[in-house]
Amino acid sequence: MALEATKDMTEGKPWRLILFFALPLIAGNMMQQMYAFVDTFLVGRFLGVKALAAVGCTGCLMFLMIGFVMGMTTGLAIKTGQAFGAKDEEGVRRSAAHCIVLSLAMAAGMTLFGLPLIRPVLTLLDTPPEILDDAVSFISIICAGVPLMSLFAMQTNLIRALGDSRIPTIMLSVGLVINIIFEPIFILGFGLGVPGAALATAASQVLANLICFFYIRRHISPLWIRKEDWKLTKHELWAHAKIGYTMGFQSSVVALGAIILQGALNGLGAQSIAAYAAAQRVDAVAVMPMISFGMAMTTYTAQNFGARRLSRIREGVRSCILMSGTFSVLAAIFNILCGGFVIEGFVGAGEPEVIAMGRTFLVVNGLCYFVLSLLFIFRFTLQGLGQTVVPTFAGIMELLMRAVAAMFLIERFGYLGACFANPMAWVGACVPLLIAYWIVRETLHDAPSASKVQ
Repeated sequence: MALEATKDMTEGKPWRLILFFALPLIAGNMMQQMYAFVDTFLVGRFLGVKALAAVGCTGCLMFLMIGFVMGMTTGLAIKTGQAFGAKDEEGVRRSAAHCIVLSLAMAAGMTLFGLPLIRPVLTLLDTPPEILDDAVSFISIICAGVPLMSLFAMQTNLIRALGDSRIPTIMLSVGLVINIIFEPIFILGFGLGVPGAALATAASQVLANLICFFYIRRHISPLWIRKEDWKLTKHELWAHAKIGYTMGFQSSVVALGAIILQGALNGLGAQSIAAYAAAQRVDAVAVMPMISFGMAMTTYTAQNFGARRLSRIREGVRSCILMSGTFSVLAAIFNILCGGFVIEGFVGAGEPEVIAMGRTFLVVNGLCYFVLSLLFIFRFTLQGLGQTVVPTFAGIMELLMRAVAAMFLIERFGYLGACFANPMAWVGACVPLLIAYWIVRETLHDAPSASKVQ
């Protein structure tokens, strides 16, 4: 069986390859965010501000779990993309087998380790007592479903590693539609309230995993793993885990900063929590184009790295800065002009203070979206090359900046101080990434082989 190219990104105009890979990815990532968006919207509209605050105060823990899963599965699939770029059929299958085993093992560990800690952590974060029980029940169900989430993310990232971002988008869309159908049924029809939103998400993940699995078995032959491909080796396990787990750790470090920030924010009361939660959902959708262009650079870079087409990586980065930068400006304009109306959709017109606070968050963050677009491009490009040290350091910088905001800015400026946490983190992380890419950029220009950039 020949290794058919799902999408070979080592030939053709870089800007065109990146753009047409990123567009379905933007839609797919927005679909991923829409799971949380739907939870927040339906809970806020059907169950009220108190329930919205209960879901919102778990956002940092969801970020910790989901961020690790998405970072890990993206990182694990980098080796698959490099094997695909090198036209190594057996390497693609073996890589996929290692990816699945490593992702499920880590996800199971996260669930077993995380469940007993949820209530103590939420209590430590000074979660208001009136919303604590709902918050614990919601995030506990999400935590129990992490293996489902990890398997689905791994399957879609393996498909993306072969250069196809369209099919994962369709899979995410199907899962979202199922979730939207299930949520009102679980929340209102079954009378489950806040926990019903989490159960609906878990149920939709089960069906989405099955659909994705059967599609791969029918249509994507490079990922048809054979019996002999499951013979794992220490060398390959380490090669995959070194990138995958490190990228998951990077996302977790960023999330730890968000947890520290959430703890400080919880002391400001339910209205501030609700406003921040609703604004974060809008912000998460707005930044999806920037994240997606960055993720496109991971696949583009990995394939060209595997094919030893190193000079194309530089050209791809230049094109991506122009395209992602344009999206960042458009997203900022939308949030500044229309963000308040979207916040109103979450909480209703009868909460003017919550709406005003949410709009403040969107304006402050939107003004720094261009910096965020650069951060994602440089981070994902370096990761596509297999580099882990500088992206990890950048994640630590994000943690430190959010901790500073939590310890000093919120105490002095209240809610406004919390709004400046993200821009501070983005600038702090972008500086080391920019320096690292500038160094690697010259190496890519001069290197005759990939060995000089390892």
